[in-house]
Formats: sequence, C-alpha cells, structure tokens
Amino acid sequence: MVPYSYLALGDSYTIGESVTETERFPVQAVQLLRSKGIAVDDPKIIATTGWTTDELEKGIREARITGTFDLVTLLIGVNNQYRGRSLEEYREQFSLLLQQAIDFAGHRVTHVVVLSIPDWGVTPFAAGRDQAAIAREIDAFNAANRAIAAASGAHWLDITPYTREAAQDPALVAEDGLHPSGKDYARWAADLAALSAQILH
Repeated sequence: MVPYSYLALGDSYTIGESVTETERFPVQAVQLLRSKGIAVDDPKIIATTGWTTDELEKGIREARITGTFDLVTLLIGVNNQYRGRSLEEYREQFSLLLQQAIDFAGHRVTHVVVLSIPDWGVTPFAAGRDQAAIAREIDAFNAANRAIAAASGAHWLDITPYTREAAQDPALVAEDGLHPSGKDYARWAADLAALSAQILH
C-alpha cells in the first residue's frame, strides 16, 4: 500500500522552534497515525520561525512544490499579530494561503486542517507585556481563520486552550521561554492524528 503524504505549512510552531525534530507536532502526529496502522510518509514541512502570512506564501513559491498531498495542515498568523499587522491584511492573505493548501490537497477540501494560533502571551517571554491585549488579538485572528476555514469547508482544530495552560504548567513551554514544549505539541498531535485518521479512512 502506498503511504499517505502530508504537507505541513506554517511558522515556528510547525517547524518546532526549540524542540527536537521528533517533538514537532507534524512528526508526532505521523508517529501516532503509524501506531494506528495508518501508513504515512514523513511530513514535508514548509515553515520557518518568524514567518508572517506573506512570508509563508513566498516560502511556498520558492519551495516549488509539485504534486498533491493526502493531508495538508496550515498554522500561520502569530507573527502578523506580534508585528502589529492588520487583521484585514491577515484575512486576505490567509484566504489565499488556505486556497493554496486546498490546491495542494488536490482540491479535497476535507483533507485540509487549519490549526488555531497559540497564545504566546502566557509565556515567560511575554512577562511585562499586556497579556490581556495579546489574548484579545490572538482571539480575533483565530476568529478570522476559523470563519475562513468554515466557509471553505476545511477542518479547524483549536489548540489555543492547550497553550494557555502554560500559565499554570511551565513544562508546556520550551527552554526558550516562548515556544511550546514537546509535551504541549504531543496534545496537538493527538488531536490532529485522531482527526486525520477520520480524514484518511
């Protein structure tokens, strides 16, 4: 049987800044799927720490991806929020990225999963900043990507509540004091693997 293929598009959260390669959520999700007897290739990841929506779009262009994938995930927007970029611009650019993701899935919109943006405001890195304002802005960006995903028919996976638990559990944050740890990514991966198992079967 030919293994399923998986393309993961994003930023630091997809490439797994400050965690090992095996702790990245796309890699953990694939391992979980394999443990269920679902053959999946190693994920192809197009993601770089710090990328905004337009930078991801440029990265996708430069990667010159050919062919289609059985599963595509998209998680992007935290750097738009962090840099104070507008919600309107985000909506517009995210819509284009989602359409690209759907194209990569061979126009099978139900094979695309949008993940919500984590809330970095609860991390040690954000100490002294307006955490309530960060949370409000993250919620607004997530409301946008959720609505766009719903309108297209793509799946939407809410991992933001997990990341907010870092306020009580420091083990959910990587050593850099900003990004999620492998422990937190494991929870995202479990949810993604459960949804992907339904998508692929």
